[in-house]
Amino acid sequence: MAPKPIRILSVLGTRPEVIKMAPIITALAADHRRFESRVCVTGQHRALVEPLFALFGIRPDHDLAVMRPGQTPTDVLSAALPGLQSVLRHERPDWVLAEGDTTTVMATAIAAFHERVPFGHVEAGLRSRDFARPFPEEFNRRVADLVAGWWFAPTDGARTNLLREGADPARVVVTGNTVVDAVLDVSARPAALSPALEALGTRRPRLVLVTMHRRESFGGPLEQICLALADLADAYRDVVQFVYPVHPNPAVRGPVHAILGDRENVALVEPLEYGPFVQLLRRSALVITDSGGVLEEAPTLGVPAVVLREVTERPEAFLSGAAVLAGTAREGVVQAVRRLLDDEPVRRAMMGKPNPYGDGKAAARIVAALAGDPVEPFGG
Repeated sequence: MAPKPIRILSVLGTRPEVIKMAPIITALAADHRRFESRVCVTGQHRALVEPLFALFGIRPDHDLAVMRPGQTPTDVLSAALPGLQSVLRHERPDWVLAEGDTTTVMATAIAAFHERVPFGHVEAGLRSRDFARPFPEEFNRRVADLVAGWWFAPTDGARTNLLREGADPARVVVTGNTVVDAVLDVSARPAALSPALEALGTRRPRLVLVTMHRRESFGGPLEQICLALADLADAYRDVVQFVYPVHPNPAVRGPVHAILGDRENVALVEPLEYGPFVQLLRRSALVITDSGGVLEEAPTLGVPAVVLREVTERPEAFLSGAAVLAGTAREGVVQAVRRLLDDEPVRRAMMGKPNPYGDGKAAARIVAALAGDPVEPFGG
């Protein structure tokens, strides 16, 4: 008699979670003799995630639909917890998986703990050691790691953080980051850019991609960054085309459009679907970003990154030389970007750095660990 399949419930909330969990969900589905895979979406993001379900072939089994206009982290948490409790009681999974550090992840960890269902944390062990930066992500991931039964650490540094905090070494696996799996998959697929985006790439010799959305940057820091981008747009008016897919949050859209809306070589566009985004990233001379996910995606494609953060939980890219930390002050951002645009040998040296975040086999390692198979850690 064949053993009963291991039932895994994967919980997704935001766009990065879908991207990073998709390789795991795909791997679980492919190993259907050993696993029964179920998917729950909280709806923390709505319009940003639905195209990803089609891209990765994900069919959610449960949708909590918590998205509300102007919602706060507290709103998401209070709406997600009772829904997750109901799903857990219905499904009774052997393991619950969630990735990262969003409010959805924290809610999943708490709900699993209350229902006494083992919780596996994907992308465990990241630490900035500053609850204000990133806010609220540093708190969320600490809570998730506190109750985890499997810690899937993306790097050796993340593993070290977990062991210092008392995690069971036998339950910490260095997997690499699943975003590398996703980027390698999507970048190998044909994904045509829209005619408008194709045209942008031909207007000027160099393309620079910009992403910015961090909550702790709202207000003064975000305005400083926008002023820096305006300075850069003016300085490189004829040679650099900036493309900025603007996050839908009004706290971002307001200052971005007010400060950058009249720059001819700054294209403020709607958020891109993931396939076109990856294609645009791989064509870029560099990326200016405050996103942890983009910081991991950029070295996967050999694109130098200028990171708009004061502190970071992902130091590996800076230690390897694949990225620079620019802060959020106007002059610091301008100097960091100008150095890469003006010094081609420096930029090209950054392009050749090995990827510290993965080798495209993270999902396979996670699935092997869940099945009880031997796992060769990433980098080991």
